[in-house]
Amino acid sequence: MEQDSLVEYGARRVIITITAILCALLEIVDSTIVNVALNEMKGNLGATLSEVGWVITAYAIGNVIIVPMTSWLSQQFGRRNYFAASIIIFTVFSFLCGNATNIWELVFFRLVQGIGGGALLVTSQTIITESYPIEKRSMAQAIYGLGVIIGPTLGPPLGGYIVDNYSWPYIFYINIPIGIAAVMMTLQFVRSPKYSEKRKAKDVDWYGIVLLAAFVGSLQYILEKGHEDDWFESREIVILTVVAVIGFILFLWRELSCKYPIVELRVLKNGNLRIGTVMSFILGFGLYGSTFIVPLYTQSILGWTALQSGALMIPAALTTAFMMPIIGKLLTRGVKQQILVSLGLLIFFIYSFWGYKILTPNTGKDDFFWMLMVRGAGLGLLFIPITSLSLSTLKGKEIGQGAAFTGMMRQLGGSFGIAAITTFISNQTSIHRENIAQHLDANSFDVQQRVAALKASFIAKGYSPDVALQSAYKLLDLNVLKQASVLSYMDVFLYLGLLFLVCIPFVLFVKERKGREPIDVSEAMH
Repeated sequence: MEQDSLVEYGARRVIITITAILCALLEIVDSTIVNVALNEMKGNLGATLSEVGWVITAYAIGNVIIVPMTSWLSQQFGRRNYFAASIIIFTVFSFLCGNATNIWELVFFRLVQGIGGGALLVTSQTIITESYPIEKRSMAQAIYGLGVIIGPTLGPPLGGYIVDNYSWPYIFYINIPIGIAAVMMTLQFVRSPKYSEKRKAKDVDWYGIVLLAAFVGSLQYILEKGHEDDWFESREIVILTVVAVIGFILFLWRELSCKYPIVELRVLKNGNLRIGTVMSFILGFGLYGSTFIVPLYTQSILGWTALQSGALMIPAALTTAFMMPIIGKLLTRGVKQQILVSLGLLIFFIYSFWGYKILTPNTGKDDFFWMLMVRGAGLGLLFIPITSLSLSTLKGKEIGQGAAFTGMMRQLGGSFGIAAITTFISNQTSIHRENIAQHLDANSFDVQQRVAALKASFIAKGYSPDVALQSAYKLLDLNVLKQASVLSYMDVFLYLGLLFLVCIPFVLFVKERKGREPIDVSEAMH
């Protein structure tokens, strides 16, 4: 592959950078903007809560299946054509999502939209990286990282604003003009690398594609739906677990024995990529986990609106954005990636421990501010260094293959994180609830006084004495549940922090690159 021929200068490079960031933003904003609109969709399409959850799940499954194949598809069809086709699929299915008349139509359109979207992230990063000369690659990563970090944070407030002022289909229609502009700019300015070989149809690893889709799709379903269906109590979850395990084993065997595999597993012989892949998984776990837990806490426990809890995350995203170019410069000057990643993990531990300390049933907006700023700084120190560490010793085609791994692992890390956190919160809440209830003795003077005071306040509102007493006990029970929920959120913060702390020694053992050539980082980041 001719690397240097793709370097662009002047206005062309600016236009290509803007196109690629627009596409990355389209895909990322779309994965989080929907969260805020689920209630509206539920009422509008007459769906249950678990059915409407599929709008998020289907998109994630489409993403995860396509990401490992992007490197191969770019070689098959030429990068520019594949990139433009992905934007067209994404845009057309955005329009269809907005026009869906029932929930399963919407879920199918979201799946296909996710397949179009998966390519946008990985490919837009390669395009940016290869448009910059090697000595400016870390800076290119920083520019790309800006879009990737700000995207998930923009989704909820933007979605909240659209839903409050218009109606839910507009969260999809907003993609259409951007998509059309991006297709035109791609066809006009983006160039494809010269690939030495194309595969004939008979050489395509069809079995690999089917096994990958079966294994990753089943795994993603289990992670997204396991908690709702009570894990292995559900027949579907048991069947899909068997499919995922068998699919995984057959997929490994197929890819290692096939002449032209769809996913090049041999690239994992590289030690740095192996460690980077694990770190990407943990980063996804922490990044998506904490992006998921803070809005959930502020909305379910503190009663904030979607717009308020989305806006809370904006200053932290700006902190990360501010950090990105600084970290790009530090890497260019030769600061070791291991040091930056370890520092990022330590800061993430401080953020989590801080969260553990400040959570109460009425934590104020100001209490979150500095804690989230610390999270923003930690993310900045993790994102680019982990990517450049993973790909630092790869060459040529391996870069795209390695990038697809880190991208997929970050996505799966996020799904694992959200699944683990929801299950953990619900289990811990029932444990804490029992513990608190044991300490509430009906004969205790304090408890009797509290019940009497609540009963009196209900009588004052015009309730009859027996209804007032029932209402007083109900309210007391709700307070117990709220306290138990707060304690379980505190546990999540504490354990997330410890997870990041434990990783620091492993990062410090990573091998140093031979020589001091500038980092050539390409693809990844989801």
